[in-house]
Amino acid sequence: MNLKLLIDTDTASDDAVALLLALRTPGVEVDAITVVAGNVEVEQGVQNALYTVELAGKSTPVYAGRTGTTHFGHAVHGNDGMGDIGLPLSGRDPAPGDAVDALERLIHDAPGRYTLVTLGPMTNIAALMERGVAPMLRDVVIMGGTSDDVGNVAPHAEYNVWADPQAAATMFASGARITMVGWDVSRTYAVFAPADQDELRALGPLGAFSVDIQKTLIEFCRTKTKLDGYDLPDPIAMAVALDRRVATQTVRARIEIDPETAQTHLRTEGDPQCDVVVAASRERFVALLRDALRG
Repeated sequence: MNLKLLIDTDTASDDAVALLLALRTPGVEVDAITVVAGNVEVEQGVQNALYTVELAGKSTPVYAGRTGTTHFGHAVHGNDGMGDIGLPLSGRDPAPGDAVDALERLIHDAPGRYTLVTLGPMTNIAALMERGVAPMLRDVVIMGGTSDDVGNVAPHAEYNVWADPQAAATMFASGARITMVGWDVSRTYAVFAPADQDELRALGPLGAFSVDIQKTLIEFCRTKTKLDGYDLPDPIAMAVALDRRVATQTVRARIEIDPETAQTHLRTEGDPQCDVVVAASRERFVALLRDALRG
């Protein structure tokens, strides 16, 4: 594998697992992590990303980005975004400069080389697309939306789109080569029941970390989304970016964002602009995750 990644994240508990997956998969170069407001405020997301990079034994630069929402995910991921388990999530310094500027510079330096993975609201990325870099990206993998009209923050809306629907609309209309991995994929193929959690924990310190930080998410899933355990939307989207065989069925569609409800409408007629993942290989996803967390 020889893959160059740029990752935009609102770093909370599932984002951190996605970062470990990317940072610890052989043949993957993560050249920048940029942080957007979403699950937590930008400043906390930066600290969470820096902590995770340290844990992975890497030195990937982390850049602070923009705030496009005031509707944070503390009820889902905890006040610190990492399950409120007492991690030392402060005191680290981000890379100097603005996240969007950093992304633009890297893309211009290596046109056609980068896959951009978006794990949070698309505020940073919409600003980036307005600078005309879409044709210079190899492709974009988006964790966002839902292909079956079942939402996780409103009846028909997924959080990353709902938090900044205008930014999402800008991203989908950008002309970039897009693959969308919606919450429906996570809800179907990336749920970790208690037995699955035990298997991850047995992999070692990173496996234990990846389970422990889901403490608040487990309760949210039990009471709100009614899952047996918790699901990991960002890691399965990252897995699709790392190995396209994780996506076993896609639909070519045009995505339209309802500005009032933040619903993602899939239109298969007319001018499609993205591949929407509708089925995935849990086996390939879990194998990638285990390999990254082992040891």
